[in-house]
Amino acid sequence: MGGITERFQVVGRSLRGAAAVGALAALLGACVADQTAGTVTPAVVRVPVEAPRTTGRERAADADHLKLVASFGGEARAPNVMRMLTEVTDRLVKASERPDQTYAVTLLDSPVVNAFALPNGRLYVTRGLVALASDTSEVAAVLAHEMAHVTLNHATARSELELRSALVSRVVADVLNDPDTGAQLQHQSRFALARFSREQELEADATGVRTLARAGYDPFAAGRFLTALNRSTALKAGSGTAGEPDMLATHPGTAERITLVTRAARRIGAPGIGADDRASYLAAVDGLAYGDNPRDGAVRGRRFIHPGLGIAFDVPDGFTLENTRSAVLGTTPDGNRRLLFDQIDAKDGQPLDAVLKASWNDPLDPAGFETRDLGGRPAAFALSRGKDWTFRLAAVRIGDTTYRMIMAAKGATDPDPAFRPWTASLSAIAPEEAVLRPLRLQVVQASSASAEELARRMAVPDRPLERFLVLNGLERGAVLVPGRSYKVVVE
Repeated sequence: MGGITERFQVVGRSLRGAAAVGALAALLGACVADQTAGTVTPAVVRVPVEAPRTTGRERAADADHLKLVASFGGEARAPNVMRMLTEVTDRLVKASERPDQTYAVTLLDSPVVNAFALPNGRLYVTRGLVALASDTSEVAAVLAHEMAHVTLNHATARSELELRSALVSRVVADVLNDPDTGAQLQHQSRFALARFSREQELEADATGVRTLARAGYDPFAAGRFLTALNRSTALKAGSGTAGEPDMLATHPGTAERITLVTRAARRIGAPGIGADDRASYLAAVDGLAYGDNPRDGAVRGRRFIHPGLGIAFDVPDGFTLENTRSAVLGTTPDGNRRLLFDQIDAKDGQPLDAVLKASWNDPLDPAGFETRDLGGRPAAFALSRGKDWTFRLAAVRIGDTTYRMIMAAKGATDPDPAFRPWTASLSAIAPEEAVLRPLRLQVVQASSASAEELARRMAVPDRPLERFLVLNGLERGAVLVPGRSYKVVVE
């Protein structure tokens, strides 16, 4: 957790003072991603690539690469995984429609499930995605999909469509002096671009499956991984089902993609064809860091610990925490209570109640303001009531840093009974928490057919059985094969 979040996962609420998204991040999109906030971004960076690159452009591209890597936590140190990714990419390139295209793979030190490509052949995969896969063929399916975006020139095609749509809207509005029609055309173009982007995803899926099969991998791996992604997203959301994107989503629904890639695989052959290389995959990921990087803070059960900031807090029972690079987010399984913790900017000498007002878009109830010490630290408290949600807010100053804590309850329910003990728990970390060890994957052999037995070894905050099953591509009620290897999360 660092900086300021741009979103509090409560419908209709935005926070002022959020950190601006850089130009590179605005252009970058993910083909495979955790999308628990309901936002979906374009598939590839939208920059033209047909012009020859000058030395200056090459330097700019390298600079963008460094910024991009830094925004995802840097490169992960996992030599065995990098070796696997490089070998898989080389094998896919030889089987692709453009064997002359060169690629460079970067493993990002991020726990989110994400992968994307740049038009110049740079491929990016997070360690969270590698951990979710069940075998090498599933990782290959993701890489083949990203490579397809490059070989099909999707970035250039999308950029041209955007420019053409913007030009038509501008001409109608300015030259023909018809701003209403221009605005209508611009609105229609958003749907056209979203539809175009979804079509690109499906085209990349189909091309990726063909490349996967030609490289000798199991073509059904694409469907398996998308299924794992769907289950992982549902588990993360806590709802049991992953929601489908809306009409403006740039990606098709996951269920539709699974159906289509499975159909494409069946046209190639029956299940069982191709290699999954599961043994080599498990050998590569054994010991891979899992979940949050402790330098960005870590969730341990109901406790959030950040050694770098020297702080920790405990959340009430029923909340599941997610640590992002911008904030700590929490929600209950029914979604009716949510919380946010982040760091906010405050001017020297600015009263904390003014800090809260400056960071919140909606009206604050004058009767809800309160300033008092919180564990010997100055703090300000506020209340905000909306149509659908009630919010309790606090700004707490620890040293030179100001932190914001927000808890929301759906409807007229006041979250104060849970909010007060949460804010009171914010404190300096204990000495034994000053050094956190990252969680990691461990490959173990099943001694029995019971999934519950291995699930008990999972060092996860909640639902260990469900997480074990998703992590290993197993359905509920699955019977393990004694002596067969599986992944568990350990400290």
